[in-house]
Amino acid sequence: MPERYIGLMSGTSADGIDAVIAEFTDDRLSGLLGSLHHDYPDALRRRLIEVSVDQPAITLAEFAALDAAIGDAFAAAARNLIRDSGVDPASITAIGSHGQTLFHDGPNALTLQMGDANRIAAVTGISTISDFRRLDLALGGQGAPLAPAFHQALFADALESRCALNLGGIANITTLPAGGRGSVIGYDTGPANGLMDEWMLRCSGQPFDDNGAFAASGKPDEAMIAALLADPYFALPAPKSTGRDYFRLDWAVKRCPAMLDMAAADVQASLARVTVRSVADSIRRTMPDAARLIVCGGGSRNAELLRLLGEALPGVAVDTSTMHGLAPEWIEAAAFAWLAMRRMNGQPGNLPSVTGARRAVALGAVLLAPR
Repeated sequence: MPERYIGLMSGTSADGIDAVIAEFTDDRLSGLLGSLHHDYPDALRRRLIEVSVDQPAITLAEFAALDAAIGDAFAAAARNLIRDSGVDPASITAIGSHGQTLFHDGPNALTLQMGDANRIAAVTGISTISDFRRLDLALGGQGAPLAPAFHQALFADALESRCALNLGGIANITTLPAGGRGSVIGYDTGPANGLMDEWMLRCSGQPFDDNGAFAASGKPDEAMIAALLADPYFALPAPKSTGRDYFRLDWAVKRCPAMLDMAAADVQASLARVTVRSVADSIRRTMPDAARLIVCGGGSRNAELLRLLGEALPGVAVDTSTMHGLAPEWIEAAAFAWLAMRRMNGQPGNLPSVTGARRAVALGAVLLAPR
């Protein structure tokens, strides 16, 4: 019998909540029965970015209020999804809610995802699974990335070695050896949309670079690119993970103060190439025989990033995940629906070859539907 789960996800770009109703047959995704994007209120999004990037002092009262506000936004996304899809909520086994990451430090086994799951369960009446990362951390893993196990189930091919690339606030890759001949490896390669979005907001007041047009209009500065790519993180071996609290605009300015005197479009062009070169270098190191790169996440809508990836990886076909059955904007939400399904069925959700955990385990804390 098919099983239905809701997946809720907001990435490090903090642009809102992606929500899907996914149907699984024999552990495999058989389709989406509904999907939507739920924007954060403007004031909440600004505060989330400020807290995650600048890490200002925050009172316990504000911390609790922020957790509640995020939980309410996730609950609203789930409620609206159910309403718009027409799916009977009684047919949904559980909700997998990733929450909003405000801090992540994998090497020191620290992570913080906020968004009170009790509020989601109370509004929907559906069992809700949250806190997916900390058991992996407790078992010596990085707690991230978690999507590679889903990438393996969705994109692995018997004949072709592939990489999946998620371009969110941070970029991460998953290696998928042909026919499962070799371990799946996945890790955060470095910055992606988050750093470029910060620069756009600072220099133009716009929240993002629409289709990469601003980056395409600029001339990259090789000295700036080299200074940023000299950061030790890029040379670290996997497993590794990072967050926007590390790859923030202040990080770039400290490594290359001269960027503040450059034309704004040239800075954006340079930041785009830092993302692309760090991804391409990682793929060449980790999977030199990759024949195909499957791109998902918000950055898949950035034509300039896709063009640059094609240039940086000659001989590698660059697709978006749409060509493989699922639109890029729904991959991560579907991944947390899949992880929720795995948790309810007692199946592992992490890949030790990716996170470095001592063993594979079912992930997430289960909050049963209120009765």
